[in-house]
Amino acid sequence: MTTRTGARFAAAVFLAFAGAYFLSALLRAVTATLAPAFSSELGLQAADLGLLAGAYFLGFSALQLPLGAALDRFGPKRVLLALLGVAVVGCLAFARADGLASLFASRVLIGMGVSACLMAPLTCYRRLYSPAAQLRANSWMLMTGSLGMLASTLPVQWMLPLWGWRGLFVLLGGLLIVASVLIALIVPRDEATVTAASSSRDGGYRTVIGHPAFVRSAPLGFFVYGGMVAVQALWAGPWLTRVAGRTADEAAQGLFLINACMLVAFMVWGMVMPRLASRGIGVEPLIRRGLPVSLAILGAIVLSPVPAGAVAWAAWCVGCTFVSLSQPAVAQAFAQHLAGRALSAFNLVIFAGVFSIQWGLGLLIDAARGFGLGDADAFRLAFGVFGIGCLLSYLWFVLPGRWRRAAAD
Repeated sequence: MTTRTGARFAAAVFLAFAGAYFLSALLRAVTATLAPAFSSELGLQAADLGLLAGAYFLGFSALQLPLGAALDRFGPKRVLLALLGVAVVGCLAFARADGLASLFASRVLIGMGVSACLMAPLTCYRRLYSPAAQLRANSWMLMTGSLGMLASTLPVQWMLPLWGWRGLFVLLGGLLIVASVLIALIVPRDEATVTAASSSRDGGYRTVIGHPAFVRSAPLGFFVYGGMVAVQALWAGPWLTRVAGRTADEAAQGLFLINACMLVAFMVWGMVMPRLASRGIGVEPLIRRGLPVSLAILGAIVLSPVPAGAVAWAAWCVGCTFVSLSQPAVAQAFAQHLAGRALSAFNLVIFAGVFSIQWGLGLLIDAARGFGLGDADAFRLAFGVFGIGCLLSYLWFVLPGRWRRAAAD
């Protein structure tokens, strides 16, 4: 990778990568806004919606391990451009789909195609920037993702009468082509940092998944990070319509609020993390002190007799952003030539969590309704089970640190 790091060059590279990640986040979250249309037009039930939304993450997750090795061996630019072509095919196939099976297969292709939209730039940043600058770039990439999720709410709702959901996916396929052209023109040529032979000598994924930093953070990535994305990308919308009694337009407005708050949160993280790092404040104490806020908010949402609205869910999502700091921190725990695999392995954990939680919540909701519970109680039961998983993952992260300090004392 080139060593040019001037401000204009860095901004151009960031914006080229950000355009693709914006579209990937929009594609990830758009099912929450389109859920009412899918239910009315295609007769999809809660479990079907969860499976359809999770299909994106199934395809996304399936490529994470080969993706990490490819990023380290071939470089982020070539890998990202190849996969974006798959995403274009997936969008066009989705626009022509006529049932759950074809919708599912197309969503899997889309997920596979955009699977490098965050990992490729983060691998690039790991090679170019200092640890503090990596934290800033990571937060601002996530801010870009929040902007994409923001665009998946009210703007998509406004476009539906004009374009329909099929026309929307044709448009997104065209925009992915534009993003690919910008990356090809702006991002510098790749320089691989690892060969196949050296990959086998350095232990590869065995080294990554056995590392203490990875082991401690993985459950948080699965439950808290994965759950946050699952709620943003799907279940916030159905909660607002089926539990809080909002109309489809009001739910879209609520999703807009949630994603706007997330955008601001990641923008703030990008501004403050270099300053916190310069003062010696690390990622671990921030996660320890910040995540209990999100756990308390989720508990209040589940137990409150008054159905939670968009403000409560926005507060919960913002509280969960503390765990986003763990992703670049995990990458920094490894040598540069393992960065792609470390990032992709952790991303696999996150998106396996997204898929499992999106589908699992749908299965729990349908099962609870099958036992006679109403929509509100079924949703509360499902999210209560999810909350227990979040609490246990936080305890897993916190308690080993205490044991190590006690042993040291």
